[in-house]
Parts: sequence; C-alpha cells; structure tokens
Amino acid sequence: MAKMEVKTSLLDNMIGVGDMVLLEPLNEETVINNLKKRFDHSEIYTYIGSVVISVNPYRSLPIYSPEKVEDYRNRNFYELSPHIFALSDEAYRSLRDQDKDQCILITGESGAGKTEASKLVMSYVAAVCGKGAEVNQVKEQLLQSNPVLEAFGNAKTVRNDNSSRFGKYMDIEFDFKGDPLGGVISNYLLEKSRVVKQPRGERNFHVFYQLLSGGSEELLNKLKLERDFSRYNYLSLDSAKVNGVDDAANFRTVRNAMQIVGFMDHEAESVLEVVAAVLKLGNIEFKPESRVNGLDESKIKDKNELKEICELTGIDQSVLERAFSFRTVEAKQEKVSTTLNVAQAQTKVRKKVMGVLDIYGFEIFEDNSFEQFIINYCNEKLQQIFIELTLKEEQEEYIREGIEWTHIEYFNNAIICDLIENNTNGILAMLDEECLRPGTVTDETFLEKLNQVCATHQHFESRMSKCSRFLNDTSLPHSCFRIQHYAGKVLYQVEGFVDKNNDLLYRDLSQAMWKASHALIKSLFPEGNPAKINLKRPPTAGSQFKASVATLMKNLQTKNPNYIRCIKPNDKKAAHIFNEGLVCHQIRYLGLLENVRVRRAGYAFRQAYEPCLERYKMLCKQTWPHWKGPARAGVEVLFNELEIPVEEYSFGRSKIFIRNPRTLFKLEDLRKQRLEDLATLIQKIYRGWKCRTHFLLMRKSQIVIAAWYRRYAQQKRYQQIKSSALVIQSYIRGWKARKILRELKHQKRCQEAATTIAAYWHGTQARRELKRLKEEARRKHAVAVIWAYWLGLKVRREYRKFFRANAGKKIYEFTLQRIMQKYFLEMKNKVPSLSPIDKNWPSRPYLFLDSTHKELKRIFHLWRCKKYRDQFTDQQKLIYEEKLEASELFKDKKALYPSSVGQPFQGPYLEINKNPKYKKLKDAIEEKIIIAEVVNKINRANGKSTNRIFLLTNNNLLLADQKSGQIKSEVPLVDVTKVSMSSQNDGFFAIHLKEGSEAASKGDFLFSSDHLIEMATKLYRTTLSQTKQKLNIEISDEFLVQFRQDKVCVKFIQGNQKNGSVPTCKRKNNRLLEVAVP
Repeated sequence: MAKMEVKTSLLDNMIGVGDMVLLEPLNEETVINNLKKRFDHSEIYTYIGSVVISVNPYRSLPIYSPEKVEDYRNRNFYELSPHIFALSDEAYRSLRDQDKDQCILITGESGAGKTEASKLVMSYVAAVCGKGAEVNQVKEQLLQSNPVLEAFGNAKTVRNDNSSRFGKYMDIEFDFKGDPLGGVISNYLLEKSRVVKQPRGERNFHVFYQLLSGGSEELLNKLKLERDFSRYNYLSLDSAKVNGVDDAANFRTVRNAMQIVGFMDHEAESVLEVVAAVLKLGNIEFKPESRVNGLDESKIKDKNELKEICELTGIDQSVLERAFSFRTVEAKQEKVSTTLNVAQAQTKVRKKVMGVLDIYGFEIFEDNSFEQFIINYCNEKLQQIFIELTLKEEQEEYIREGIEWTHIEYFNNAIICDLIENNTNGILAMLDEECLRPGTVTDETFLEKLNQVCATHQHFESRMSKCSRFLNDTSLPHSCFRIQHYAGKVLYQVEGFVDKNNDLLYRDLSQAMWKASHALIKSLFPEGNPAKINLKRPPTAGSQFKASVATLMKNLQTKNPNYIRCIKPNDKKAAHIFNEGLVCHQIRYLGLLENVRVRRAGYAFRQAYEPCLERYKMLCKQTWPHWKGPARAGVEVLFNELEIPVEEYSFGRSKIFIRNPRTLFKLEDLRKQRLEDLATLIQKIYRGWKCRTHFLLMRKSQIVIAAWYRRYAQQKRYQQIKSSALVIQSYIRGWKARKILRELKHQKRCQEAATTIAAYWHGTQARRELKRLKEEARRKHAVAVIWAYWLGLKVRREYRKFFRANAGKKIYEFTLQRIMQKYFLEMKNKVPSLSPIDKNWPSRPYLFLDSTHKELKRIFHLWRCKKYRDQFTDQQKLIYEEKLEASELFKDKKALYPSSVGQPFQGPYLEINKNPKYKKLKDAIEEKIIIAEVVNKINRANGKSTNRIFLLTNNNLLLADQKSGQIKSEVPLVDVTKVSMSSQNDGFFAIHLKEGSEAASKGDFLFSSDHLIEMATKLYRTTLSQTKQKLNIEISDEFLVQFRQDKVCVKFIQGNQKNGSVPTCKRKNNRLLEVAVP
C-alpha cells in the first residue's frame, strides 16, 4: 500500500476543513458535509480546537504504523493533519515536560470505536515512552489488560460485535522521566442483566464462548463443561457464532494476557471455575410446590447441576440449595425464614497520572429504561465539565496572552444535572426514597411521586403531571416520563426502575457464598461474613452510580482534559457508508455544534508568531525571504501591508489571534496565489539556468570533442607514417640479414668440410696405433702368465720342505679363534638384565678366559650404569647427587644414615606457596626455598624444645614461628661455620655461627629433626655453592656449643627412655647438656 503523504501543516492540502472552528458558514448541514467529505477521502479525524472527532471507518487504514508514530512524535498539535496520535502526543508531553496530570475522555455510542480509540492512545504512549526491561514489562501489562477486560466486559450487540458493556476509566501512572509504572482501572455500571438474558441477535459476554471454544478437553472436563453451546440456557444460540471472530484464538490470547498482567496459574484457574459455575447456574430450574399453610415455595428439579456447581465452588450442597429456596427476614431481633417462589428464585441468581475514560455515549433507544437514564446522567455531567473546562481553557489563554475576555453565551446544563441528582427533589433521590419507603412500592407509585415533585420543572415532561400542556400529548405514554437533555428529549419507560435500583442480593446467598472453600468466591462476598453482619440496607444502584460519577468528576477536574468524540457512520458496520441522519443524531447529542460555537465565540484561530510569520512571510516584500527582527514585529508589518482590518485580529504576548475564519481563508488564498507566483518565478529562473547550463555544457562538450578529434586525426596520421617507415625498415633489414646469412652459411660449410677431413684422418691414425698397442699388450700378458706359472712351480717345490713343521701352530691358532668366537656368541645369549643392581653373571666356560671374563663383566656393568644414568632427568640427577653426597658424608659415620637411604629428599615439606596460613611468610621471602620443615629448637636454658619452621634458601637460613608464620631469626649462609652431630641414631644437630657476626649475638642453634641427613646434606651443598668453601661436618658424641657468652658441652649417652624410642635432652649444669639416646 502506498505510503500516506505527510502534511507539514493543518492547512496544507486541506480536504474539507481540518478544524471545524474554521468552518464557514457554521451550521448543522455544513458540519455533516465536512465530516462526510473527509470520511470519503479516508480522513476519519477532524478537530474542534483541541477536541478530536473520530468517525469509525469499519476497516483498517495505514495510518497507525511505526512511521506514523514517529511523524507525530514531539510535533505541535496543529503542525500535521488531524490524528488521534497528535492528541496523545500533546497529552503525554504535557504530562512529561510540564508535570500536568492528564485525562483523555472518549465518548460516543456503541459501535463508534471508543474501545479501539483507547487502545490506540495506550499503544502510542507505550511506543514513545522510555525503554528498558522493567518499563517494557509495564507497557506490555498495560496493553495486555485490554483483552482481559474485553473478554469479561464486552459482548456482541446488534450495533457492535465488540461492544463494551461497562464504563472503564484507567489511570496510567508515570515516573518523573515519563516512563510508565503501572495502572489503576475503575469500571462503571457493568450490564449484569446480560448474564441471564440477552436481546435477540446479541450474545452474552465473550468469555463464555471463548472458554467453550478454546478450552482444551482436559480443562473442560476439569470444569465439568461441554463444548456444545446449546447445553447452557445463558448462551443465546441465534448469534453464538460471529463472522470474522475466532473465539478459540481469542481464548488463547486472553490466557496469555492474564499471565502477562500478573495472574498466577491457580488464580486464572479460579476465575475460570467461577465462569463455569455461572454457566451452570443458568441450567438450574425450579418447580413450584404448595405448603400446608397455603403459601407457594420452590424446589430444584434436577440436583445434578447443583452438585457440580458445589464441587466447583466448594460450597455445601444443602447450604446452597437452602439459599436458593429460602431467605431470612430479621425483625426486632427475630429471624424469620420465608420461602422464595419460582420467579424470585430464578431472578436472584503521587506520581504523574494520565487517565483514559472509555464510557457509554448518550443513548436514545426506542425503549429507554433505568440503564439509559443513569448513562445519560453521566453524559450530562461529562458535558457540564466539558463546557466548564473548555471555557476555562479559553479564558486562561486569553488572560495569558493579554487579550480582553468577552463573556460567551452558552447553554448550561446544570439545571438538568440538578433535576437528576438533587439530594432533596432529584429523580435519583426520589427513586431511593421510594425504594426505602415501607408499604407497597411499584414503578407507578414512583412515577406519581415524580409527577408531584417535578411537574413544574421546564426539562421534565409527563402526561400524568399537573402541567396541562402534556395532557393530550399522544407521543408521551402514561407509564413514561420524558427529560429534555442537552442532546435532545429522551422518553424513559418507568417499568423496572425500582427493581433495578434496588439490585439486592439476599443475605442468605451472600452467607452461602462466603462459606465456600473457593478463595475467589469467598473474597467476592465479604458481606456474607457472620462476624460482619450489617443490618443497614445496602446502598441502591442509583446512589452508588451517583457517588461513582461524583468521584469521577472530582478526579477529572484535577487533570488537564483531552477529548475524543467517536461517531458511528452507519448501523451496518460496513465501510464507505455515511448515513447522514445517523451522524446528525450523534452530532446533536454529542453537542458538537455547540462545542464549535463556544470555541469560536471569541477568536476562531490563534497561532504563535514564529510559525505564522514563516507561513505568510512571502505575502510582504519586507518580510520575504528573511525577516531579521522579532517575529511579532514581522507579523505586524505583514498584516499592515495586507491592509487587514484591525478589528479582525489581536496581538497577544506570543500569539496572533484571528477573529473570523474568512480572514484566515483570505490569507490562505493570498498565500496560495503568491506560492503560484513564486513557483512561476522559480520555474522561470530555473529554466533559464537550466538552458544556460545546457548551452555551456554543449559548448564545453564541442570544444572537448573538437580537441579530441584533432588529436585523434594527428595520432592516426602519425601511425600511418610510422607504419610505413617500419615496413621500409623491415624490408632493408631483411635484405641485409639474408645477405649475412648466406655468407655465414658458406663459411660454416667450409669449416665443416675441413673438420670432417681432419676427423677421418685422425681416426685412421688412432686405429693404427690401437692395433699396435693391443698386439704389444698380448705379448706382455703372455710373458707375465708364463712367468707366474714358473714362480708358482718354484715356490711349491720350496714349501714342501717346511709344511709339516708349521701345521700344529696353525691348527692351534684356528682352534683358539673358534673357541673365542663360541664364547662370545654364548655370552650374547646369556647376558643379564640392564638393572645396575642385578649381580648375576654367567660362569666362565674355560679357565684361560678368567681375566677376560672378569674384565668383560666390569665393562658391561659400567656400560649398563651409563645407560641407566642417561635415563635420569635433571631433577633426578640432582637427587642422586645429593644422595651420593650424603653417602660420602655420613656412611659408616652416622648410625641414622642407613634409615635415610630409602627416603627421598623432598626439601620443602611444608607447602608454603599453597597454604594460605603462611601467605605472610611467603610474601616476606623472595628467594627459592630449598628446605621448609618443622624442627624442634632446643631451649638454651632448660633443654626443652619449641617448634620452629626451618627455612633454607640460596643465601640465608631462616627460623619462623609455626603458628603466626613470623620470622624469628635470619642467618646468612656465610655466617655458618660448622654443623655438629652425634654418631648415634638421633636427630640432634648444632649449627655453629661465625663469632662476631650479627646472627651469633645469641649463640649457636641446637635443633632436633626427623630429616637430619637431608637437612645437613642440603645445607652442605648450598653453602658450598654460594661460598665456594666446604662446610665442616663434625660427627662426635660430645661437642661444644656457644650459648651467648658461655660454651656448653653437648654429650650423648645411652639410656632407657620413658617415652619409648624418642631421645630426650636435659640441662645438667651451666656447662653440660645431656642427650639420652635409646
């Protein structure tokens, strides 16, 4: 579909009149014609000032796309053609930027498009407000509330397939940024009677049909329902199916919407259980029975339906059955149970806020009853507040702009509102009084009272009143009264007023419902709680609605109003049909004509100076094309130049006010003519520029073409001369080449002839020489052969003399060689494994091979040791080197050494890097740790031991506290002079320090460790690596240790220990420290 043209002003390319304030002349016929003209061109929106008139097109139009939303976003209200998005944007920006609470009032009769208009408003606000996960969730909840409300509050009527059967007011709350936070929905006057009875051609509420069409078999079985509509008395069959409506798909939409809005699964199921119970209530039938006292009572015919209802709602069957058949009347502290007859039993079954009101429009039917009465009362109140707020807005703008306010005459419908709502003589007050009056109360008695009290009221008409002018009015039946509303006269049938106003629910039913185990049903009937019994009569429907309307009016008066008036073009719900009579009827009761008159009573048009000057500046030479001064001064110069009468306009502080629409249309005509003149001038200048540009381009092209042609001609002539010269040159060069070639060929043939003759001659000479040499060689070979045979014969004759003497020696050498060969081959097969510790070796086969056998064993052992060493890694080599070093230091010297041979040297037994307990100690040491072990440090005073962490690094020896990890002592390796230990099987050793060093201030160290051999070996190797000097290892059972200034002798003795095999240390005196070793 082609994209709709975006207009830059309300007055541009205007179809009819976009704002009916500018309509000239102003009457009912011109208003209808203007709406029809715009409707025929798919312009369904028209303005009356800031009020939007919406005509239902009954078809989809391409005017609600995301692109359209962006077109109207942050634009002036009158900047583009009329649209509901313009009003929505104006309301949203006023709320967001000016911190003004807004309300949007949507009115119109059923089928006029009120519900769709409210959806469009909310969808626009959702599209232009902020983004984010939480904001998007709130927006989605606000939008998805519509399907839920429509399912439970909308129904098909003869006028509309999706008619709202209740009034809805939604307050959308926003934060300071303009992002939605949530919403509060209020409803007014739900058509409860539709549940039990629908007019012909209409349906019950959508939710019943959606549940039966879209519910799964499992769900229907759980709710004890069947899919057949004819099984339920509350569902009308003549219009159960609606063309173009998919109830099953709508049911899935409603379930999804309930989930988005916030219904938990069990809550949604509770709602559906209530819906199923209501459907089944319609199938309960009562039969009359006579009691002994002659009174009638009712009994339930078939109790199966009642049983299923009780299972769904959790109510005891006997309690519910009694509530259906009896009611309790209290009088003077006594309770009396009376039976219900069949008819009674079946009948009685701070933040920023933007409000959106979707409510019934004014209703005038052939038969108007209590519902139409209170709906029209609500519309009277809305009309009253509409006129008041419109006049207030006009007056405030005039004061704000500094323009004198003139009083506007208009019809004030306060007298009609007072007729209905007056607390003393109002129709609603008299209806409530009649309902509460003791004695016989009927609709006729209510009408008689109206005739007495309201007979003199100028807007009340009744044939039974005292006013004689209505006595012979045949259009006014005796059982009716007529009220002259602002939208016209409405005839009300008084039948049913009293009963509908009472709207009572017997206390027995409330108490029965409150006893249900079903949480939702119990919450719907709080008045049934026996602990909260209130003998006061509940308020009537009229008084409740009156209070709701008063609250609504109070709420609306605190907000800035925005109006959308919806009009239905025809009763057939068909596109492209405009019924002028129907539209005229709606224009009257919506008061549109009066709205236009109020709006244009002062000044019909007003506009800010800047856009006004921008639009009309081409009408004056002084302001065209650019005006340098203030915009107001430019507009004054413009209007003076055009000689517009002074009484036709006024200058406000920021706007120009035009009194008569004719003046505006005159400006538009002048502007249109001026634009045509400017377009002609632009065309003339453009055509001249275009022709000159074309001429200059042709001239430039001719020059370029001529230059290129001359160049091409010269190039072609040059190429011809060049090609001729090349041909001549090629012929001359060819002739010279052929001449040289002939000479070269002659010379070559002469050289080849000489070479051939020489070759033949040399060949002859060579063959002769070869023949001579072959002959000479045969002769020499014959002489050599003869000479060799002669020498052989001579040698054999000489050798026979010595053969027997040398034969034994030769045989011996051969036999010996054969034995050695056999020996080595056997050794190859009997060679032992490659393990260095394998001591097996084959026995020698011959005694003379004894030395060879031993040497071979030694060589093989050395070879397999080398092969074994080659498999070691650098770390393993280091370990074996340490083990070798320990063997050299302690083997046969220290009794503890043999037990340490099988133990691998690990070094850092304490994993300081992995243990978080020693993080502080790890951070203090920057060098590589060679040994990290817990040792027992011997106290110098009493010989007792204390646990210390012994750390050895490349340059230092450190002692640290085992619990805290704090370093107690640090000794450089250069200060360590000697290590002393006993020769026995103990772990005591002393580290002697260099005298005079800082570390030796407290004396030498005496330790006990389970890894003495490893620690002493690593200390020895590290000291040797760093100082290049061997550390003295003293092994003696008695040695001296320097303790501060004293030298103490450490003596090791044999003794029996109380604690087993652990050595003990004991201080004997100041000079002796005795260690008992088991």
